This record gives sequence, C-alpha cells and structure tokens, in this order.
Amino acid sequence: MTSSTRGMKRWSALKLMAGMTAMASAAMMWGGAALAADPIKIGFAMQLTGPLAGNGKAALLGAQIWADEVNKAGGLIGRPVELVVYDDQSNPGLVPGIYSKLLDVDKVDLLLSNNTNQTAPAMPTIIQRKRLIMGMFALAVNEQFKYPGYFQIQPYGPNGKDALTRGYFENAMTMTPKPTSVALVGADAEFSKNALDGARAHAKRLGLNVVYDKVYPPTTVNFTPVMKALQATSPDLVFVASYPSDTVGIIRTAHEIKLEPKMFGGAMVGTQYAAIKQQLGEALNGVLSFEQYIPEPTVKFPGIEEMLKKYQAKAMEQGVDVLGYYVPAFVYSALQILGEAVVNTNGVDQQKLISYIHSSTFKTVIGDVTFGADGEWVEPRMFAVQFRNIKGNDIQQFTQAGKEVIIYPPLYKSGDLAYPYADARK
Repeated sequence: MTSSTRGMKRWSALKLMAGMTAMASAAMMWGGAALAADPIKIGFAMQLTGPLAGNGKAALLGAQIWADEVNKAGGLIGRPVELVVYDDQSNPGLVPGIYSKLLDVDKVDLLLSNNTNQTAPAMPTIIQRKRLIMGMFALAVNEQFKYPGYFQIQPYGPNGKDALTRGYFENAMTMTPKPTSVALVGADAEFSKNALDGARAHAKRLGLNVVYDKVYPPTTVNFTPVMKALQATSPDLVFVASYPSDTVGIIRTAHEIKLEPKMFGGAMVGTQYAAIKQQLGEALNGVLSFEQYIPEPTVKFPGIEEMLKKYQAKAMEQGVDVLGYYVPAFVYSALQILGEAVVNTNGVDQQKLISYIHSSTFKTVIGDVTFGADGEWVEPRMFAVQFRNIKGNDIQQFTQAGKEVIIYPPLYKSGDLAYPYADARK
C-alpha cells in the first residue's frame, strides 16, 4: 500500500461522517425529501496528521461549523452540503493524487485548498480541469500560474510577499536611530522563501545592508548553529520566516544565546496557534509576527465573535486550537463566499461561479472581501503585531486586548512599536 493510499484511507471515515452529518442535519429540516437531493460536495486536502496538523484540524472545524449551519438552514439551492476531506499528512507530495481522486472518483462540485506548500502542487490538476479553487492560506501561489479560477481568502492583497513583510519593515524605520542592517533567515520551503523574497525587496527599498541571508533545511531541530552565525553579524534587525516547530526552536534559541537586535521576528508561522502561544508564554514578549484576526479594540467585524464562540465551544471538546484566531474564521468565510456564489448563480457551473466571485464584494465574518483579477484581495490587510505583557503560560490571557498589539496597518493600529527587543521582551 502506498503512502498516498494510506493517507486517503485513513480519513475515509471522516469523509463518511461529514457526509452523514450534512445529510442528517438537512433531513431534520426538510424531512425525507431531503435525502433525495444530491449533495453539493466540497472537497479538499487538509493536514490532519504530521507537523501542520494543529492548523489543519482547526481549519477543518471552521469548515464543519459552516456546513452544519448551512444544512440546518436548508442547504444551498435545495441541496445539502457534504465535505469530502482527505489527510495530506502535511506532505505536499500527496496533494496531486488527492485532488485527482476528489475530481475523478468523488466527483466533487467545489474545491478548497490549504497552505502554500500544499496549494502549489494542486494547481496543475485544477488548471487542466478548469475548476474553481478557493485557497485558504496560500502565499503568492498564483503569481506563477496567473489562473483566473484561483481565489485566496487570506488578506495578502495583490502583492502577498510585500504585504506579509511590510509591517515589520515600516515599523523598523520608526526607530531612532534608524536601523542600518538586517539578518534574514528562514526554512527552505515555499512559504518561507516567498516571505524572504518580500523581506529582501523591503531591505533594498529602504537601503538596509543585508548582513546575513540563509535558509535552513525544514528538518532542522537544533537552531543554535544557525542563530549563533546570525548573531555574529551583529544585525540591527532579525527577520525570520519560519514554520511552527521552527518558530518555537528559534525563539527559544534566541533567548538562550541572548540575541539582542533592535527588532526580532518576522513571518513566523506558529505564533498564531493557541498551543504555541501557551507553550512559549513570556518568551514571546517583544517578538513581532503577523496575524489576521486578534481581539484588539480596533478590530470589530460583524459576526466574527459569534462564529468564534461556536468554534471555541467545539474546540474544547475536540482538543484543537482553543482560540481559533488564525484560520477557522477565514475558512468559514471562504465557504460563505462559495455558498453565496452557488445561491446567486443557482448552481455549480464553474465559469459562472468564477465570474460571479470576480465581480462581487462579499460580506463575511472577516469583513468585506473583494477579489482582484489575480484572485487575491484587492486591498491587503495583514496585521503586524508585537507580543506584550505576557505573564506565565495561561492561554486565557490571549483573549484580552493588549497581548498582541497591532502595529500595522495604520487603520487597525492599537499601539506603537516597543524597542529595542532586549527591553521589549522584559
């Protein structure tokens, strides 16, 4: 049995359960007639095991909450919704086979994708079949494909590499005296390399001297050699593009070697997760990273608190990310958009759906969303945040304002940059 087959079979029960839940919910609303309607199948691969499983399971719960709500309300155009989900085991190599199976065997009507590393390998199959794809957290994937049927729910905007990294560098230049040098480090993987591209462009734009620029293998577990080599260059700024396990290792190593640049952080995946927030606790103080939603007083989107309340109640039961700030609301919103498009085009014709999504503005729990020709948000809205005033490891403190201060963009800003890092982390 191949690893791909094992991955698909492992979650066949999940697929069946999702479909049965959808049909049962619909039947309660409509009676026996509901069972005669063919479901609208929404298919996707998700990281349900492996190093990115925490993120994937939280995303899946966000999708299930939407599906349950829709089915209890009568479905879409008189048809129940069924989620068809396969575990990609956090392995991009399994993704093409999964999407071929979704299209050829499961005959799904709509497709979602997940992160950068997993979305890119799915694109050739999707483009060949001329299918709509709604990406959930993929950075700059469509730059190379320029496919009109691609959409992306994260608020990167038309230049994701720029948007993800701009807040870090704009704040760096508010310091007195201004920084003159930067060290860049990240994982040798698609997302991190894209983020580092953005950081290099900002460094060049601002006239910063890049004194260190390295990637490390994704399998790295000991970050001491990497961070000591970086420290030896005495940079004013340290920009990190990392994945969850890397993020933990790098932040801990920064403390161990007493790294003291003026600013430390960057595009660090993992600082958004409840488990890593709790694990790192006070070690996060002073670190800069990115977020898409956090409970700061400047961020109030209609419906998001109610949606997160539902998510958090279920998350406690299922043992997944207990906060849900990073992806669940965005996955839910991606499905809100697909659902509205199905209703207003009265079907699942791919070209009609693509045209409708390109020409519309959608009101979702993450705010108003309008897509440009490239399938990205017309206007970026990535938050640069700085961790402050973290005490101990109590996760509930992250539900309070002032723990992740929004320092960019100006419209949502809830505080100013605290620097240097050595002082900000105290």
